[in-house]
Amino acid sequence: MATQAQFRICPDTGLKVHLPAQALIKANAVAAVVFLAIGGLFGLSVALTRWPAVHLLPAEWFYLALTAHGADVLLFWIIFFEMAVLYFASAILLGSRLAAPKMGWLAFILMLVGAVTANIAVLQGESSVMFTSYVPMKAAPHFYLGLILFAVGALIGVFVFFGTLIVAKDERTYEGSIPLVTFGALTAAIIAVFTIACGAIILVPTFLWSIGIISHIDPLTYKVVWWGMGHSSQQINVSAHVAVWYAIAAIVLGAKPLSEKVSRTAFFFYILFLQLASAHHLLVEPGISSEWKIFNTSYAMYLAVLGSMIHGLTVPGSIEAAQRRKGYTNGIFEWLRKAPWGNPAFAGMFLSLVMFGFLGGITGVILGTEQLNMLMHNTLYVPGHFHGTVVAGTTLAFMAMTYLVVPLIFRRELVLPRLAQWQPYLFGIGAAGISLFMMGAGTLGVARRHWDITFTDARLSFDVPAGAFLMMGLNGICAILAALGGLAYVVVVVGSILFGKRKDAPAPAARPATPPMASPIASYGGEGTLKLPGTMVLVSVFFVAFVLYYYVNWKYLASVWPLR
Repeated sequence: MATQAQFRICPDTGLKVHLPAQALIKANAVAAVVFLAIGGLFGLSVALTRWPAVHLLPAEWFYLALTAHGADVLLFWIIFFEMAVLYFASAILLGSRLAAPKMGWLAFILMLVGAVTANIAVLQGESSVMFTSYVPMKAAPHFYLGLILFAVGALIGVFVFFGTLIVAKDERTYEGSIPLVTFGALTAAIIAVFTIACGAIILVPTFLWSIGIISHIDPLTYKVVWWGMGHSSQQINVSAHVAVWYAIAAIVLGAKPLSEKVSRTAFFFYILFLQLASAHHLLVEPGISSEWKIFNTSYAMYLAVLGSMIHGLTVPGSIEAAQRRKGYTNGIFEWLRKAPWGNPAFAGMFLSLVMFGFLGGITGVILGTEQLNMLMHNTLYVPGHFHGTVVAGTTLAFMAMTYLVVPLIFRRELVLPRLAQWQPYLFGIGAAGISLFMMGAGTLGVARRHWDITFTDARLSFDVPAGAFLMMGLNGICAILAALGGLAYVVVVVGSILFGKRKDAPAPAARPATPPMASPIASYGGEGTLKLPGTMVLVSVFFVAFVLYYYVNWKYLASVWPLR
């Protein structure tokens, strides 16, 4: 049992904060920001190499940077931050002690050692196998070992989260069901167990293969199992950043979900169906049956899409309802115009919501359609989609959450508040541009993994459409914008942690009897209204865009059928 000395009361939210959990949140958040900075630097070098007018790196350095960029931002940055989210959503939101803090620190150490080991392997120049690390390409053994250590650490952290939920239930630190934000984190944790299991199933034999104990790894088997980790790790992100949307809306605006049951059902759809989207990476594999491909990318996956659409309605709907309760009832969009756009947490969250839906969500369905996938597979359209989901969606949402974590957990005021206000817009515009222009270049046929889009040294000539040069130039400019936005984020966060004015807790008598912000984030009961015209308009625009883009791609596919 934890003593009262191990807790503090947050004066801003009234939340009961377990100090060992707070320390682990700090450690994981700091590590996340460090790997984001490293991965972002590699990403900028990749974008400037793909820009034909700049073509920064030679081939061997390009593939090294591409490998490091994928590992640092798709795995290390995001999963370190997700560990912080899990501890926050369990111990802090439930007012509970963290189960097994020592195991939490073991998890953190394993993850850190694994991430550093994998980076060393890449920088030594022996492991430029890119994010997918497809066999028979072989990396250095300590590259695979680093990923395995990182995965084991993450799995331990997930079980610490599960244990904390049990502790909170046994010690009755909350009433009724767990809060919706915690439920979303639980969804992410369940998917994480599946994801890490897939990673262990394929990475352990691949490590043994790299040191000569196993003589052969079947490439198709590797791809099928690896994407159970590689793509499902991004499904952890989706569940986590949707939970972050709900959390920020609750903390900043006091918003409550329109319907707890509906939102929980949408998260439940994620658990059952979201991992099936991994199949869209395998739709051109000749060794996999059409029945398997069609089932995984149609009938079942549509229920995961339905889950995201539900969140796309309920999150802005809860914000509109909260704003209208405050008196912003004039016209359809006064609630949106009068939203706290100068608050970087809200601005980052809402931009993440819109960009994830329009850029990542719609294009994900396109890539998940077997016939349409043939148009874009292994073109730059695929990483363009990634940047719409993982960068414009997840990364921007996690950045937004950091602006709440620094004052609430680190107890520091933000330095350079004006820069913090502009940062989500700068990074968001850059990330959206990267996504759009990479998808545009991919639609024109630019290859996904080649360091030179013109294939200058190829024996056979390749005529690159003129529009592709424009797309890659604009992509490079947007990458610079996103890098500046990422740099601004690192400067604000690190500067605030090191030099921000300490937020001293007021005397106990000064604390409000009813915590003003703990209630919305942990309470239940929806708004119970459909009188949300602004949200209805936004959702209608999304559906029209969805239908039109889907139609355009089928029309595009029909135009190439005569080439059979």
